[in-house]
Amino acid sequence: MSIIAADFEKTDMGTIQIAPEVIEVIAGLAAIEVKGVAGMSGGFAGGIVELLGRKNLSKGVKVEVGQREAAVDVSIIVEYGNRIPEIASEIQRNVKRSIEMMTGLHVVEVNVHIHDVHFKAVDKPEEEEHPNRVK
Repeated sequence: MSIIAADFEKTDMGTIQIAPEVIEVIAGLAAIEVKGVAGMSGGFAGGIVELLGRKNLSKGVKVEVGQREAAVDVSIIVEYGNRIPEIASEIQRNVKRSIEMMTGLHVVEVNVHIHDVHFKAVDKPEEEEHPNRVK
């Protein structure tokens, strides 16, 4: 969900423009690299939350990109049992580092929105629902 398209940066050789979608994918990849992140959340609006795969990394990421700066909102689902403040801080560091390293843009803020907690399925031994009464 891009808000503002990046301005052109002029160089001696021509212009460079980084599409907001590129920033979204970088931020999404950086967020799911963090241990404890179960996935990206599908929506900011309407409270619709869905676990998204790698194909939809830009879903759950909203960016504002200027000529030299970027601001990022990342919406995630955490795995149950992890400390949310620690995960959020690590996401902020990883997203900022990745975007700045790959694009040269200065990241002014990374807001992390936790939309859900994912519980791992517990494997239970299969029990017969209806035991055979007659052999």
